[in-house]
Amino acid sequence: MTPQELARLIDHTALKPDTTEARIRTLCEEARRYGFAAVCVNPCFVPLAAELLQGSEVAVCTVVGFPLGANRTAIKAAEAEQAIRDGAAELDMVQNIGLLKSGRLREVLEDIRAVVGVARAARPPAGRDRILVKVILETALLTDAEKETACRLALEAGADFVKTSTGFAGGGATVEDVALMRRVVGDRMGVKASGGIRTRAQAEALVAAGASRLGTSAGVALVQDGASDPESY
Repeated sequence: MTPQELARLIDHTALKPDTTEARIRTLCEEARRYGFAAVCVNPCFVPLAAELLQGSEVAVCTVVGFPLGANRTAIKAAEAEQAIRDGAAELDMVQNIGLLKSGRLREVLEDIRAVVGVARAARPPAGRDRILVKVILETALLTDAEKETACRLALEAGADFVKTSTGFAGGGATVEDVALMRRVVGDRMGVKASGGIRTRAQAEALVAAGASRLGTSAGVALVQDGASDPESY
């Protein structure tokens, strides 16, 4: 995999609570330079990111119900609507983990469907076919059986991706979890690995296991690692 090919799989991410406007400006400049798939930012920075990336191929992604997933469904839907109005082209929503583990699967399904419904009803930004919805499972908190159930619910709800982690609950992306998720969803959905991706070898192993997108704050280091000329972008 060339650095450019890897870059097209990366959501260049800055979601820490102390992230500043200056960091978002740098994030967007790096995303343009290296050709990342998207930047993933907290909702308050979506308007700025959309402005900075206007006219580029880099999508603006933001989070919904982050990081706990425990918001009421109406709040998640409202968050999604606002994010899209602000310029987001991709939404990474956290499933309701507590309800899933309580066996309240219909409510988990409807929670995801509400956000997907908002995305499908919205007009996507110029150059985008649709607003993408990625469902964060928070795999570190789930059994393998729960991971499988969560993947099936996201698929039934019409989401575009399942995603491993928020990065806020311990653990992170593993080859085993990505392989499990890919096995369940097949080629009907994307699989996003996120959480603790720090090296090129780790990124490539996750892609080999079935990841079609990588969420990481170390995107620049990943594409420069092993590149013959990091300044050739």
